[in-house]
Amino acid sequence: MQRSHRGSWIVASVVVVLAIILGIAYQNRDKQANTAPITAVGSTALQPLVEAAGEDYQRSHPGVSITVQGGGSGTGLSQIAQGAVSLGNSDLYAEEKKGIDTKNLVDYRVAVVGIAPIINKQAGVKNLTLAQLTDIFTGKIKNWSELGGKDMPIVLVNRAAGSGTRAAFEKWAMGGKKSASAQEQDSSGMVLSIVKSTPGAISYVAFAYKSNDVVRANINGVAPTDANVEDGAYPIWSYEHIYTNGKLTGEVAKFLDFFNSDRVQKTYVPKLGYISNSNMKIERDLHGNITAKQKG
Repeated sequence: MQRSHRGSWIVASVVVVLAIILGIAYQNRDKQANTAPITAVGSTALQPLVEAAGEDYQRSHPGVSITVQGGGSGTGLSQIAQGAVSLGNSDLYAEEKKGIDTKNLVDYRVAVVGIAPIINKQAGVKNLTLAQLTDIFTGKIKNWSELGGKDMPIVLVNRAAGSGTRAAFEKWAMGGKKSASAQEQDSSGMVLSIVKSTPGAISYVAFAYKSNDVVRANINGVAPTDANVEDGAYPIWSYEHIYTNGKLTGEVAKFLDFFNSDRVQKTYVPKLGYISNSNMKIERDLHGNITAKQKG
């Protein structure tokens, strides 16, 4: 009888221990399981910031998976409108992109991006007016000698038609005119590489894509700097938008909140060449109307 009692006690103890182990494993599984991976697609101008924020967020939130892809603002807006991704990154307001159903889209402005014309160093030109820039990209001016530079044909390099950077450039640098037919590239990084290596080439990239291997042209005598964007002196810039489809909860909402943290706005935003919304002294609406930014 005593041996039977002892055996029952051992069995019961084992059952209790197994139950505890299974319970802990189940709790850990809940904490670390990735039930809803976050996917962000769109603007390559915004991509470096979203990637940096995503990597940081994942380090402090084990089990959360964040995938960031480019493809241009048009792709991001189309994908988020269809509900195919968690976040749609864009350099322009969704309402500016034709064919996008904006009814359920929610706009989060996470930063400001300046856009700079970049010129191959061999062209010999460092300063342009907006009128000259427009004449270059519409094909009216075809040689750098017409602008005081070398006797060298101008080689246009455009972003792809769905690019928000291109749309912002055509709107704010060219007064809404469309660029002449030219080679097109899907990413800002590729544009920078081509302008660097192609004599006479000109294009445009976000401030985040910095390089001493190309000329960042002054516009109307104003340098493409953060300070000049912030006070409205430099005209070619846009808000960086992250769109969601409907109002969010859960981990995606927490990730978006992370963009407003000091960690992102005071560290990653300036480090990567963006401008914090809090530094802007002006505001610009969908229609281009500029007003002094309200304090507080």
